[in-house]
Amino acid sequence: MKTVVEIKNIHKHYDGQQIETHALQGVSLTINQGEFVAITGPSGCGKSTLLSIMGLMDTASEGDYKISNIDTHGLKVDQRTQIRNQHIGYVFQSFNLIDHLTVFDNVALPLEHRKTSKEEIKKRVEKVLSQVDMLHRKSYRPNQLSGGQQQRIAIARALVGSPDLILVDEPTGNLDSKNGDQVMALLEKLNSDGATIVMVTHDSRYSRCASRQIQLLDGKIVAQINSEKSLQGVA
Repeated sequence: MKTVVEIKNIHKHYDGQQIETHALQGVSLTINQGEFVAITGPSGCGKSTLLSIMGLMDTASEGDYKISNIDTHGLKVDQRTQIRNQHIGYVFQSFNLIDHLTVFDNVALPLEHRKTSKEEIKKRVEKVLSQVDMLHRKSYRPNQLSGGQQQRIAIARALVGSPDLILVDEPTGNLDSKNGDQVMALLEKLNSDGATIVMVTHDSRYSRCASRQIQLLDGKIVAQINSEKSLQGVA
């Protein structure tokens, strides 16, 4: 089985004016292709910091991180950006869509950065919009869509580059329970189709949808739980 994420003894500390904050303390973690992993824990436990390091948005103070067998230690910003574009899809709680672009153009952005041909972009964007049931909205702009629809577009954008890893940060945090359930059902479907997903969530109902839960407390992994993936009883 292919290893997608390999983290060894990751530490992350921030130097404040009078105090040093240890966001992560000796985290080690392996995630294999096809897994759906939920990272859980109370606010301030290091969940988002860990996801940012996995997404190459942030760097560890100590330790090693490999994504798809690529050692990320000491890479320059442009190298990190290129690896992120090629290997990682990121879904943000706040959607991070660009208001003046259409749905189609928002989803196409990762491929535009790769200088993909227009024909290939059209084919791949329409394919992922169909996957998230939003092809009929391709000419709309984000402000014409509901929160749930915007999150579906954000997921399509993360999928369009066929990444090895999809990182999802509190995907239901800005949604009501109905839209949250629909987004989670979509993530489960994508995982069953082969996507490797790591999701940060504070919602225990949704963390049970993952095949494995990793619980953080004070920057350390305190438990790992294998769970039955099911949305039964969530609605």
